[in-house]
Amino acid sequence: MFARIAFSAVLLLAPMLARADVTFSGFLQQNTAFNTRDANPDGRHYKWLEERAQLKLDASNGPWHLLAKGDLAWDHLGRQDQSELRELYVDYTASNWDTRIGRQVITWGLGDLVFVNDVFPKDHEALFSGRPLDYLKRGVDAVKLSAYPEFANFEFVLSPTFRESSIPDARRFHLYDPMPAVTTRGTIKPEQGDVGLRIYRDVGGWDAALYLYRGFQRTPSMRPDSMTAPTRISYFYPQLSVYGASASGRAGDGVLNLEAAWYDSRQDRSGSDFTVPNSQTRLLAGYQIQPMEDVSLGFQYYVEHMHDYDAYRAALPAGFPIDKRWSHTVTARWTQFFLHQTLRLSVYASYNDSNGDHFVNPELRYSFTDKIWGAVGANYYAGKPWGQFGQLARDDNVYLQLRYEF
Repeated sequence: MFARIAFSAVLLLAPMLARADVTFSGFLQQNTAFNTRDANPDGRHYKWLEERAQLKLDASNGPWHLLAKGDLAWDHLGRQDQSELRELYVDYTASNWDTRIGRQVITWGLGDLVFVNDVFPKDHEALFSGRPLDYLKRGVDAVKLSAYPEFANFEFVLSPTFRESSIPDARRFHLYDPMPAVTTRGTIKPEQGDVGLRIYRDVGGWDAALYLYRGFQRTPSMRPDSMTAPTRISYFYPQLSVYGASASGRAGDGVLNLEAAWYDSRQDRSGSDFTVPNSQTRLLAGYQIQPMEDVSLGFQYYVEHMHDYDAYRAALPAGFPIDKRWSHTVTARWTQFFLHQTLRLSVYASYNDSNGDHFVNPELRYSFTDKIWGAVGANYYAGKPWGQFGQLARDDNVYLQLRYEF
């Protein structure tokens, strides 16, 4: 509904747009990803096989700005509704404040594929199936108001409707399911929206920020109607508040990123409901350096600490996998350019010592011209069968991307 309101606002602004500076751009893309180990649960051997076109309209007239971005795709695997409104918003800019209304992509925090204060929806299937990284983030239908007084900058986000993250489809990924015999399932989405506030400024040469969020978990939890003889499973999105902070600045020859957040599980503050994630403390330290020309290297150390751990252990049913109180993850990313920066080699790797989760993503991308580029890469997974990456151990894939931009 909110997207329709934004579209109506665009129609109301049509006279302004008639006098605006308007540009059109976009791309045509082919994306193929095929399995290297096992077939999908649905018997296919492809994670992705499509041709896609994106059209972007950008219009400006004085303090007003409109951006519209939409996709059309021809899918060869039978997916439905392959048209998608990626973004559609209107900006108004004043001297010390601005506002944006409509579907928009919002990114908070500092992590590289590790999300501490970035509470906005992601497309995890896009990441795991080898789509270009710009498809990782999903837009939210929101009003964003930014203000810039002298002492700090403020960014307030109000979304009247909740939008979840996209998780891998069980027809194409081998996902862990503790109750596979229960086939009757339904999803309950929140009827309310969510709200967030970011306050940021320079502090002694460091970019510092505070974050506040009140809403819901973006990925669903599952609740059976009975633990002894379940006949139905309901997926729902538990209530969540997040209080966080981040800082980024020069340290030696590189850039140091620090981030922390307290995840307040409002729906189960005692930790005694096993279907709701317990409250957590999340900590992230990252360091990026350029050891030589055309080479960058980044490391991250990420920690999760589960609150009310004894209550969690007491409530967990027998036979369910047990998470640890402390979870430690390290990541590394190597990026190197060749041939006058037309060829890029990147390797991203993640390892979690709590469940042995591995994720490795090498990619080679070559720019044939200023408008045409192609990439080949792979996704490799390993770990315990219930881990985020371990459950995907049979879903290793190689992907090919080719894009023409105009």
